[in-house]
Amino acid sequence: MSRYEEAKKIYAEWGVDTEKALSVLAEIPVSVHCWQGDDVLGLDGSDSLDGGIQTTGNYLGKARDFQELKEDILKAFSLMPGKKRLNLHASYAVLGQDKGKVDRDAYEYKHFAPWVEFAKANGISGIDFNPTFFAHPKMKDGLSLSSPDEETRLFWVRHGKACLKIAAELGKAMGSPCLVNIWIPDGYKDIPADRLSPRLRLKKSLDEMLGDYDKDWVIPAVESKVFGIGVESYTVGSNEFYQNYAATRGICCLLDNGHYHPTETVSDKIPSLLAFYDKVALHVSRPVRWDSDHVVLFEDELKEIAKEIVRNNATDKVLIALDYFDASINRIGAWVTGQRSLQKALLYALLLPNEILKELQDGAKFGKLMYLNEKFKLFPLGDIWEEYLARENLSSDWYKEVELYEQEVLSKRK
Repeated sequence: MSRYEEAKKIYAEWGVDTEKALSVLAEIPVSVHCWQGDDVLGLDGSDSLDGGIQTTGNYLGKARDFQELKEDILKAFSLMPGKKRLNLHASYAVLGQDKGKVDRDAYEYKHFAPWVEFAKANGISGIDFNPTFFAHPKMKDGLSLSSPDEETRLFWVRHGKACLKIAAELGKAMGSPCLVNIWIPDGYKDIPADRLSPRLRLKKSLDEMLGDYDKDWVIPAVESKVFGIGVESYTVGSNEFYQNYAATRGICCLLDNGHYHPTETVSDKIPSLLAFYDKVALHVSRPVRWDSDHVVLFEDELKEIAKEIVRNNATDKVLIALDYFDASINRIGAWVTGQRSLQKALLYALLLPNEILKELQDGAKFGKLMYLNEKFKLFPLGDIWEEYLARENLSSDWYKEVELYEQEVLSKRK
């Protein structure tokens, strides 16, 4: 009997169907972010970051153009199991002859059509999109949609509107609705004299942006944050502001698990939002002391996030995307490590006897609940994972391919 068959029997004793778990896992789409490949610099001319975002490290082989980024994404995707979407920022416009002539408020679908061609040619199931409200000279005094300067504010409103139009075309082209995530870095380094007015301007800007968009193909979401470098004292787009905005406008909240106070957990926020929202958007990252966007690992909070998605039957309600970037290690390895960690967490959650655990909670049998939760931590998850990889024509021994790609491709980028 194979190790998988033995593990299958062990789980079956608790009513867990490993075949069903593997089938469900293979169909949960994960939107993989393009910006791990080039340290979030994009293709539209920025040579440094701002808006509270930083990457650290200068590991060799960063993608320098559209072609190299596509090559690296393909290599990373070839080592990732499961159903994959591609997550783009507007700063990854393929401008061609328009570079230097067209600003972000005038981007069109044609500037992203090459990404659609790439996605379709490589079996990618959908594309998601993010307006890019950072790393641009028109960020006046660190503000975009909340700026008191009307010319600046309207520029970024036009950018948002352009992105919603592009997203509709991306959705139609891919045959799958496009999640448009709105995050702005606006805020102040020190204690502000006026906390309300910037939020009223942000509210006005969002209303203008979202006044007319294709609801069949676009899913708008707003993403909050506690603080960023340079905006430590006040963030305009706070959690309270965006949750109220989303609830009153009928759009999604996006939860990034690096964007809250250290004692808050996104795993607890997911079921809270599921009580009120049809869909919840999610950026999976790993904060280390702050929103540092470390590579996702198979750790406790990631397991808890996956549990809340699975045991609440929300695999089609929680829109999962990855969001991390590390320039200090091989970028392909970082991409794959994070995506595989998320897949492991989802598999772990799918292999729990969730109905039994719920019954124990409802029956106030907390000692037995604790016992079973601990017992399942040592169940043969690894054997089920290996079977999943084999069915995806992959292996757990994948890093040698990363090293070979570094030797043959990345090391030659000077």
